[in-house]
Amino acid sequence: MSASRVTIVEVGPRDGLQNEAAAVPTDVKVAFVDALSAAGLPVIEATAFVSPKAIPQLADGDEVFRRIAKRPGVRYPVLVPNEKGLDRAEASGAREIAVFTAASETFNRKNINASIDESFARFAPVIRRARTAGMRVRGYVSCVFGCPYEGAIPPPSAARVARRLIDAGCDEVSLGDTIGVGVPTQVPEVVECCVDAGVPLSRLALHFHDTRGTALANVAEGLRQGVRIFDSSAGGLGGCPYAPGAAGNVATEDLLYLLHGMGYETGVDLSLVAAATRALSGAIARRPASRVYQALESARGPRPV
Repeated sequence: MSASRVTIVEVGPRDGLQNEAAAVPTDVKVAFVDALSAAGLPVIEATAFVSPKAIPQLADGDEVFRRIAKRPGVRYPVLVPNEKGLDRAEASGAREIAVFTAASETFNRKNINASIDESFARFAPVIRRARTAGMRVRGYVSCVFGCPYEGAIPPPSAARVARRLIDAGCDEVSLGDTIGVGVPTQVPEVVECCVDAGVPLSRLALHFHDTRGTALANVAEGLRQGVRIFDSSAGGLGGCPYAPGAAGNVATEDLLYLLHGMGYETGVDLSLVAAATRALSGAIARRPASRVYQALESARGPRPV
């Protein structure tokens, strides 16, 4: 991959929508993913195959995944917590999955009722089966920069978990600032610790939430460190049900504006991402958090009634 090329992993349809209190119709979810595909996003996390009791919003994951238009060259990972979720993913035709754990023992117990070691024991057979089936596997590490229960997380602790995910068979590891406490001076130490632990820089992604307004500054520092994969959410959707006060992911529109302005290539059309956000926001009756989206809407002027 060219040093000037950045891959954006769009997580709005899963990480974003799972935090919406009101049920989002299946048709709306399908249209949202299809619009994001049309915008040129190379990776779109389409849904999750988790317990409907745990996350009712994603109970229709099977139908959503079957109905979305799979564009050639676009990856559509789905989140799976266990072998039952993998069964559903395979039955729906998924070719890429994501598993998740945390750098914080307390957060992991609150999130999935398991220690870090127990989480690895749970998804080890999932990764083995997926790899045998020729599926790509992504690993998420939550609370890399800080935890709502434990406070600051030592970078070596996060790096050990990231390395374990690589050793377990993950193709890529996404380091998450789940509660949005990270600042740019922390990014180099976290990235360097992961690389020193044996995680290839090319297989590291950064996943920032914008709770305290530092997400884009953290992205800029991540770029300086050589990271070329970033997670984002159209409109700035998101949060975390197990992280009190966490705001949404860095908005895809804001990330694109930053990257394009700095001369990086993404292959993504910002105006089409904004159009996808516009359609979704009308369906869920909520104003997007994205600053760039709001600026684009202001430039469009008042719409005819």
